[in-house]
Amino acid sequence: MSSKLSKELRLKYKTRSLPIRKDDEVLICRGHNHGREGKVVKINRKRFKIYVERVTREKVNGESTFIGIHPSNVILTKLKIDKNRKKILDRKAAKEKV
Repeated sequence: MSSKLSKELRLKYKTRSLPIRKDDEVLICRGHNHGREGKVVKINRKRFKIYVERVTREKVNGESTFIGIHPSNVILTKLKIDKNRKKILDRKAAKEKV
């Protein structure tokens, strides 16, 4: 479940897209909530949706719930880097050109 990188990240990491992970920061660029930014709080791989903090709606009973967003409608703006992701970025940068 991948998404495009922002222009700054694209230049920095020399790749166009990466799989989305929890705690990445995204900018919604399509749909009703376009222009909103937030951190990914949950990913549903079965429904192919991501859930972003502060992108919620109120249910009939008053409870607040996250709105599911397709990963193609967002741009990654900040990555949570760990050693596995760093290894992936290094491998992709070696073979892929922007």
